[in-house]
Amino acid sequence: MKLSHDPLARVQAVLAHTPVAMAYDGGDFADWQARARAQLTALLGMDRMETCDLNPTIEAQEQTPGYTQYTFHFQSEPGYDTPCCLLVPPGAGPFPLAVCLQGHSKGMHISLGQARYPGDAESIAGGRDFALQAIAHGNCALTVEQRGMGLCGGDENGPHCYVHTMGNLLLGRTTIGERIWDIRRAIDAVSRLFEQADTKNVLCMGNSGGGTAAFYASCVLPEITRTIASCSVCTFGDSIMAMEHCSCNFIPHIRQYFDMGDLAGLIAPRPLVIVAGREDPIFPLPGVLESYRTVQALYRAAGAPDACALAIGEGGHRFYPDLAWEAAAQTGRSR
Repeated sequence: MKLSHDPLARVQAVLAHTPVAMAYDGGDFADWQARARAQLTALLGMDRMETCDLNPTIEAQEQTPGYTQYTFHFQSEPGYDTPCCLLVPPGAGPFPLAVCLQGHSKGMHISLGQARYPGDAESIAGGRDFALQAIAHGNCALTVEQRGMGLCGGDENGPHCYVHTMGNLLLGRTTIGERIWDIRRAIDAVSRLFEQADTKNVLCMGNSGGGTAAFYASCVLPEITRTIASCSVCTFGDSIMAMEHCSCNFIPHIRQYFDMGDLAGLIAPRPLVIVAGREDPIFPLPGVLESYRTVQALYRAAGAPDACALAIGEGGHRFYPDLAWEAAAQTGRSR
Protein backbone atom coordinates (compact mmCIF):
# COMPACT_ATOMS: atom_id res chain seq x y z
CA MET A 1 0.00 0.00 0.00
CA LYS A 2 1.35 3.39 -0.97
CA LEU A 3 1.48 5.80 1.96
CA SER A 4 0.80 9.53 1.66
CA HIS A 5 2.62 12.01 3.88
CA ASP A 6 1.58 15.20 2.05
CA PRO A 7 -0.48 17.47 4.35
CA LEU A 8 -1.14 20.00 1.56
CA ALA A 9 -2.66 17.27 -0.58
CA ARG A 10 -4.93 16.38 2.34
CA VAL A 11 -6.05 19.99 2.80
CA GLN A 12 -6.78 20.26 -0.93
CA ALA A 13 -8.79 17.03 -0.77
CA VAL A 14 -10.83 18.51 2.06
CA LEU A 15 -11.30 21.66 -0.02
CA ALA A 16 -12.66 19.65 -2.94
CA HIS A 17 -15.43 18.29 -0.70
CA THR A 18 -16.21 21.50 1.20
CA PRO A 19 -19.29 23.29 -0.15
CA VAL A 20 -19.45 27.08 -0.25
CA ALA A 21 -22.21 27.57 2.30
CA MET A 22 -23.17 31.19 1.52
CA ALA A 23 -22.79 31.32 -2.26
CA TYR A 24 -25.68 33.20 -3.86
CA ASP A 25 -28.55 30.73 -4.27
CA GLY A 26 -30.71 32.57 -6.81
CA GLY A 27 -33.11 34.08 -4.27
CA ASP A 28 -33.65 37.71 -3.31
CA PHE A 29 -30.31 39.34 -4.15
CA ALA A 30 -30.51 42.23 -1.69
CA ASP A 31 -31.40 39.84 1.14
CA TRP A 32 -28.43 37.61 0.27
CA GLN A 33 -26.12 40.64 0.16
CA ALA A 34 -27.18 41.75 3.63
CA ARG A 35 -26.65 38.29 5.12
CA ALA A 36 -23.37 37.71 3.30
CA ARG A 37 -21.94 41.12 4.20
CA ALA A 38 -22.76 40.54 7.87
CA GLN A 39 -21.06 37.13 7.73
CA LEU A 40 -17.95 38.54 6.02
CA THR A 41 -17.70 41.42 8.49
CA ALA A 42 -17.82 38.92 11.37
CA LEU A 43 -15.18 36.69 9.75
CA LEU A 44 -12.91 39.73 9.37
CA GLY A 45 -13.27 40.44 13.09
CA MET A 46 -14.33 44.02 12.47
CA ASP A 47 -16.87 43.84 15.30
CA ARG A 48 -13.85 43.62 17.63
CA MET A 49 -12.39 46.93 16.46
CA GLU A 50 -13.01 50.04 18.52
CA THR A 51 -14.19 53.42 17.26
CA CYS A 52 -12.60 56.54 18.72
CA ASP A 53 -12.16 60.23 17.94
CA LEU A 54 -10.40 60.67 14.59
CA ASN A 55 -8.30 63.63 15.70
CA PRO A 56 -7.19 64.26 12.08
CA THR A 57 -4.12 66.47 11.78
CA ILE A 58 -2.38 67.92 8.72
CA GLU A 59 1.38 67.72 9.24
CA ALA A 60 2.76 69.20 6.03
CA GLN A 61 1.79 70.73 2.69
CA GLU A 62 4.05 70.64 -0.37
CA GLN A 63 3.36 72.23 -3.74
CA THR A 64 4.53 70.54 -6.95
CA PRO A 65 3.81 71.48 -10.58
CA GLY A 66 1.08 68.84 -10.94
CA TYR A 67 -0.53 68.65 -7.51
CA THR A 68 -0.41 69.67 -3.87
CA GLN A 69 0.67 66.95 -1.42
CA TYR A 70 -0.78 66.98 2.08
CA THR A 71 0.72 64.70 4.71
CA PHE A 72 -1.69 63.97 7.55
CA HIS A 73 -2.62 61.38 10.14
CA PHE A 74 -5.68 60.35 12.13
CA GLN A 75 -6.48 58.04 15.03
CA SER A 76 -7.98 54.84 13.67
CA GLU A 77 -8.32 52.89 16.91
CA PRO A 78 -7.54 54.09 20.44
CA GLY A 79 -3.77 54.60 20.61
CA TYR A 80 -3.16 53.77 16.93
CA ASP A 81 -2.50 56.52 14.38
CA THR A 82 -2.61 55.99 10.61
CA PRO A 83 -0.28 58.02 8.35
CA CYS A 84 -1.69 59.18 5.00
CA CYS A 85 -0.99 61.47 2.07
CA LEU A 86 -3.51 63.24 -0.13
CA LEU A 87 -2.57 64.56 -3.55
CA VAL A 88 -4.88 67.29 -4.85
CA PRO A 89 -4.82 68.38 -8.52
CA PRO A 90 -4.94 72.06 -9.51
CA GLY A 91 -8.37 73.65 -9.60
CA ALA A 92 -11.32 74.27 -7.36
CA GLY A 93 -12.75 70.75 -7.31
CA PRO A 94 -14.28 68.87 -5.74
CA PHE A 95 -12.52 65.96 -7.40
CA PRO A 96 -13.38 62.26 -7.12
CA LEU A 97 -11.36 60.52 -4.42
CA ALA A 98 -9.12 57.59 -5.37
CA VAL A 99 -7.90 55.44 -2.46
CA CYS A 100 -4.55 54.09 -3.69
CA LEU A 101 -3.28 50.99 -1.87
CA GLN A 102 0.27 49.79 -2.34
CA GLY A 103 0.84 46.07 -2.52
CA HIS A 104 2.74 43.96 -0.02
CA SER A 105 5.63 46.38 -0.17
CA LYS A 106 7.92 48.77 1.69
CA GLY A 107 5.24 51.41 2.15
CA MET A 108 2.85 53.93 0.69
CA HIS A 109 5.71 55.90 -0.88
CA ILE A 110 5.52 53.32 -3.70
CA SER A 111 2.00 54.49 -4.57
CA LEU A 112 3.30 58.08 -4.50
CA GLY A 113 6.04 57.19 -6.98
CA GLN A 114 8.73 58.17 -4.48
CA ALA A 115 11.69 55.75 -4.37
CA ARG A 116 13.29 55.60 -0.91
CA TYR A 117 15.01 52.22 -0.71
CA PRO A 118 16.91 49.90 -3.06
CA GLY A 119 14.49 48.20 -5.42
CA ASP A 120 11.78 50.86 -5.10
CA ALA A 121 12.42 52.31 -8.55
CA GLU A 122 11.86 48.91 -10.18
CA SER A 123 8.64 48.41 -8.21
CA ILE A 124 7.34 51.83 -9.22
CA ALA A 125 8.28 51.21 -12.85
CA GLY A 126 5.99 48.16 -12.77
CA GLY A 127 3.01 50.50 -12.82
CA ARG A 128 2.57 50.78 -9.05
CA ASP A 129 2.62 54.60 -8.77
CA PHE A 130 -1.16 54.54 -8.31
CA ALA A 131 -1.47 57.98 -6.75
CA LEU A 132 0.24 59.68 -9.69
CA GLN A 133 -1.96 57.75 -12.10
CA ALA A 134 -5.06 58.77 -10.17
CA ILE A 135 -4.05 62.43 -10.32
CA ALA A 136 -3.48 62.13 -14.08
CA HIS A 137 -7.05 60.81 -14.40
CA GLY A 138 -8.56 63.77 -12.56
CA ASN A 139 -8.85 62.43 -9.00
CA CYS A 140 -7.64 63.43 -5.60
CA ALA A 141 -5.32 60.57 -4.62
CA LEU A 142 -5.28 59.20 -1.07
CA THR A 143 -2.54 56.87 0.14
CA VAL A 144 -2.98 55.01 3.41
CA GLU A 145 -0.05 53.34 5.17
CA GLN A 146 -1.38 49.83 5.66
CA ARG A 147 -0.69 47.95 8.88
CA GLY A 148 2.43 45.82 8.69
CA MET A 149 4.05 47.98 6.00
CA GLY A 150 6.24 51.07 5.84
CA LEU A 151 5.73 53.45 8.75
CA CYS A 152 3.26 50.98 10.27
CA GLY A 153 5.51 48.03 10.95
CA GLY A 154 7.73 47.53 7.90
CA ASP A 155 11.19 48.78 7.00
CA GLU A 156 13.58 49.09 4.07
CA ASN A 157 13.57 45.30 3.72
CA GLY A 158 9.83 45.08 3.25
CA PRO A 159 6.64 44.47 5.25
CA HIS A 160 6.50 42.70 8.61
CA CYS A 161 2.97 41.33 8.92
CA TYR A 162 3.47 37.93 10.52
CA VAL A 163 3.63 38.49 14.29
CA HIS A 164 0.90 41.09 14.48
CA THR A 165 -1.30 39.03 12.13
CA MET A 166 -0.92 35.95 14.31
CA GLY A 167 -1.70 38.05 17.38
CA ASN A 168 -4.85 39.28 15.67
CA LEU A 169 -5.96 35.71 15.00
CA LEU A 170 -5.66 34.88 18.68
CA LEU A 171 -8.07 37.74 19.38
CA GLY A 172 -10.61 36.99 16.66
CA ARG A 173 -9.37 39.85 14.47
CA THR A 174 -7.66 39.88 11.06
CA THR A 175 -5.12 42.12 9.39
CA ILE A 176 -7.36 42.46 6.33
CA GLY A 177 -10.14 43.63 8.66
CA GLU A 178 -7.80 46.21 10.19
CA ARG A 179 -6.83 47.52 6.77
CA ILE A 180 -10.49 47.89 5.78
CA TRP A 181 -11.16 49.68 9.06
CA ASP A 182 -8.34 52.12 8.32
CA ILE A 183 -9.65 52.76 4.79
CA ARG A 184 -13.10 53.62 6.13
CA ARG A 185 -11.64 55.92 8.77
CA ALA A 186 -9.30 57.53 6.23
CA ILE A 187 -12.24 58.43 3.99
CA ASP A 188 -13.93 59.99 7.02
CA ALA A 189 -10.77 61.94 7.84
CA VAL A 190 -10.49 63.26 4.27
CA SER A 191 -14.13 64.34 4.43
CA ARG A 192 -13.34 66.34 7.57
CA LEU A 193 -10.10 67.92 6.36
CA PHE A 194 -10.32 68.45 2.61
CA GLU A 195 -13.26 70.05 0.85
CA GLN A 196 -11.42 69.50 -2.48
CA ALA A 197 -12.17 65.75 -2.30
CA ASP A 198 -15.57 64.32 -3.22
CA THR A 199 -16.00 61.50 -0.70
CA LYS A 200 -19.33 60.53 -2.29
CA ASN A 201 -17.41 59.43 -5.40
CA VAL A 202 -14.69 57.03 -4.24
CA LEU A 203 -12.50 54.73 -6.30
CA CYS A 204 -10.53 52.10 -4.36
CA MET A 205 -7.61 50.51 -6.21
CA GLY A 206 -4.45 48.49 -5.65
CA ASN A 207 -2.24 45.66 -6.84
CA SER A 208 -1.43 42.39 -5.06
CA GLY A 209 -1.88 42.99 -1.32
CA GLY A 210 -3.29 46.40 -2.20
CA GLY A 211 -5.73 44.79 -4.63
CA THR A 212 -6.74 42.35 -1.90
CA ALA A 213 -7.43 45.23 0.49
CA ALA A 214 -9.30 47.17 -2.21
CA PHE A 215 -11.48 44.15 -3.05
CA TYR A 216 -12.42 43.29 0.53
CA ALA A 217 -12.93 46.94 1.46
CA SER A 218 -15.33 47.31 -1.45
CA CYS A 219 -17.26 44.26 -0.24
CA VAL A 220 -17.74 45.85 3.19
CA LEU A 221 -17.85 49.61 2.61
CA PRO A 222 -20.77 51.02 0.58
CA GLU A 223 -19.01 54.41 0.41
CA ILE A 224 -16.64 52.91 -2.19
CA THR A 225 -18.34 53.47 -5.53
CA ARG A 226 -15.76 51.98 -7.96
CA THR A 227 -13.04 49.33 -7.61
CA ILE A 228 -9.89 48.23 -9.44
CA ALA A 229 -8.44 45.06 -7.89
CA SER A 230 -5.24 43.86 -9.57
CA CYS A 231 -3.41 40.52 -9.19
CA SER A 232 -5.50 39.54 -6.20
CA VAL A 233 -8.86 37.99 -7.21
CA CYS A 234 -8.53 34.23 -7.68
CA THR A 235 -10.07 31.08 -6.28
CA PHE A 236 -8.67 30.28 -2.85
CA GLY A 237 -7.83 26.76 -4.01
CA ASP A 238 -5.66 27.99 -6.88
CA SER A 239 -3.88 30.72 -4.96
CA ILE A 240 -3.56 31.19 -1.22
CA MET A 241 -4.39 27.53 -0.48
CA ALA A 242 -1.94 26.27 -3.10
CA MET A 243 1.32 28.08 -2.31
CA GLU A 244 3.05 30.27 0.23
CA HIS A 245 1.50 33.71 0.76
CA CYS A 246 1.94 36.25 3.54
CA SER A 247 -0.13 35.54 6.64
CA CYS A 248 -2.02 38.81 6.15
CA ASN A 249 -4.00 37.20 3.29
CA PHE A 250 -5.79 34.71 5.53
CA ILE A 251 -9.25 34.98 7.06
CA PRO A 252 -10.17 32.03 9.31
CA HIS A 253 -13.13 29.92 8.13
CA ILE A 254 -13.81 32.04 5.04
CA ARG A 255 -13.77 29.15 2.54
CA GLN A 256 -16.55 27.45 4.49
CA TYR A 257 -18.80 30.34 3.46
CA PHE A 258 -17.40 31.94 0.28
CA ASP A 259 -14.92 31.53 -2.49
CA MET A 260 -13.39 34.81 -3.59
CA GLY A 261 -15.57 35.22 -6.67
CA ASP A 262 -18.71 34.89 -4.52
CA LEU A 263 -17.70 37.98 -2.58
CA ALA A 264 -17.90 40.16 -5.70
CA GLY A 265 -21.65 39.94 -5.24
CA LEU A 266 -21.19 42.28 -2.30
CA ILE A 267 -19.68 44.88 -4.64
CA ALA A 268 -22.34 44.54 -7.35
CA PRO A 269 -23.82 46.58 -8.95
CA ARG A 270 -20.98 49.08 -8.38
CA PRO A 271 -18.33 49.05 -11.15
CA LEU A 272 -15.58 46.47 -10.61
CA VAL A 273 -12.44 45.91 -12.69
CA ILE A 274 -10.35 42.82 -12.02
CA VAL A 275 -6.83 42.98 -13.44
CA ALA A 276 -4.67 39.88 -13.92
CA GLY A 277 -1.33 38.95 -15.41
CA ARG A 278 -1.40 36.04 -17.82
CA GLU A 279 1.85 34.73 -16.33
CA ASP A 280 1.18 35.65 -12.67
CA PRO A 281 2.61 32.72 -10.68
CA ILE A 282 0.80 33.41 -7.39
CA PHE A 283 -2.66 34.32 -8.72
CA PRO A 284 -2.78 31.83 -11.61
CA LEU A 285 -4.97 32.72 -14.56
CA PRO A 286 -7.16 29.56 -14.49
CA GLY A 287 -8.27 30.46 -10.97
CA VAL A 288 -8.82 34.09 -12.00
CA LEU A 289 -10.99 32.99 -14.93
CA GLU A 290 -13.03 30.66 -12.72
CA SER A 291 -13.58 33.47 -10.22
CA TYR A 292 -14.54 35.87 -12.98
CA ARG A 293 -17.22 33.53 -14.29
CA THR A 294 -18.79 33.70 -10.83
CA VAL A 295 -18.40 37.49 -10.81
CA GLN A 296 -20.23 37.77 -14.14
CA ALA A 297 -23.11 35.61 -12.90
CA LEU A 298 -23.48 37.75 -9.79
CA TYR A 299 -23.45 41.00 -11.75
CA ARG A 300 -26.16 39.59 -14.00
CA ALA A 301 -28.18 38.74 -10.90
CA ALA A 302 -27.68 42.32 -9.68
CA GLY A 303 -28.98 43.68 -12.99
CA ALA A 304 -25.61 45.20 -13.96
CA PRO A 305 -23.94 42.77 -16.39
CA ASP A 306 -21.79 45.49 -17.98
CA ALA A 307 -20.47 46.94 -14.69
CA CYS A 308 -17.71 44.33 -14.27
CA ALA A 309 -14.64 43.73 -16.43
CA LEU A 310 -11.55 41.54 -16.53
CA ALA A 311 -8.35 43.05 -17.96
CA ILE A 312 -5.52 40.57 -18.65
CA GLY A 313 -1.99 41.86 -19.11
CA GLU A 314 0.63 39.96 -21.06
CA GLY A 315 3.03 39.48 -18.19
CA GLY A 316 3.37 38.54 -14.54
CA HIS A 317 2.49 39.85 -11.10
CA ARG A 318 2.29 43.60 -11.69
CA PHE A 319 -0.16 46.39 -12.50
CA TYR A 320 -1.19 47.15 -16.09
CA PRO A 321 -2.16 50.84 -16.00
CA ASP A 322 -3.38 51.33 -19.57
CA LEU A 323 -5.58 48.24 -19.48
CA ALA A 324 -6.88 48.95 -16.00
CA TRP A 325 -7.83 52.58 -16.50
CA GLU A 326 -9.47 51.91 -19.87
CA ALA A 327 -11.53 49.09 -18.39
CA ALA A 328 -12.48 51.36 -15.47
CA ALA A 329 -13.64 54.04 -17.90
CA GLN A 330 -15.76 51.51 -19.78
CA THR A 331 -17.43 50.05 -16.67
CA GLY A 332 -17.99 53.56 -15.33
CA ARG A 333 -19.84 54.51 -18.50
CA SER A 334 -22.03 51.43 -18.13
CA ARG A 335 -23.45 52.96 -14.97
